[in-house]
Amino acid sequence: MLRATNIQKSYGTLQVLKGVSLEVAKGEIISLTGASGAGKSTLLHILGTLDKPDSGEVLLNEMNVFKQSEKALASFRNLSLGFVFQFHHLLPEFTALENVCIPAFIAGKSKAGAEQRAKELLSLLKVDHRIYHKPSELSGGEQQRVAVARALVNNPSVILADEPSGNLDTANAQSLHQLFFDLRQSLNQTFIIVTHNEELAQMADRTVFLKDGQIESIT
Repeated sequence: MLRATNIQKSYGTLQVLKGVSLEVAKGEIISLTGASGAGKSTLLHILGTLDKPDSGEVLLNEMNVFKQSEKALASFRNLSLGFVFQFHHLLPEFTALENVCIPAFIAGKSKAGAEQRAKELLSLLKVDHRIYHKPSELSGGEQQRVAVARALVNNPSVILADEPSGNLDTANAQSLHQLFFDLRQSLNQTFIIVTHNEELAQMADRTVFLKDGQIESIT
């Protein structure tokens, strides 16, 4: 479903990725691990089209994403990719329901359709009793679940998560990790997850270990 080939990326004189190639199948959960500075987040951002490689290509569902115009790429990113970060990045002035709806509104979906989909996801993620609460009124675990619902609202091909449980306590982190696998079971959702959490890395179908900008091993 997703194929990255010979991805190279430098910032000035620092070469961060040195020819990384990776394939991800539909419904697979992949963890990206390695020491700080190994290139994990840079690779994730390139796979998610948030950054561009100096060379190499990324194909998602056989489409070469970096051959698209900026406008087409922005639309593709909103519809086909979902993002979950260490910090939830929910907009504080909006309710949980409104936050989840935002990507659907950007995609031009109707208010009724977006809200129905958002309510279904918030129910699936067991935070439907909090849909009219603002982020400041939610616990850390609830905030991340709302962020996951937002990532899912447009039925993305893949969700890219960067240290998604890094800001949570142990109990909430374990709950979030299990949620990803429940979503894979119920929605056949694909995940690529950057994590330092060994428990989450070991749960994944495959663990990709990066070192000095290269894939050292895949287990």
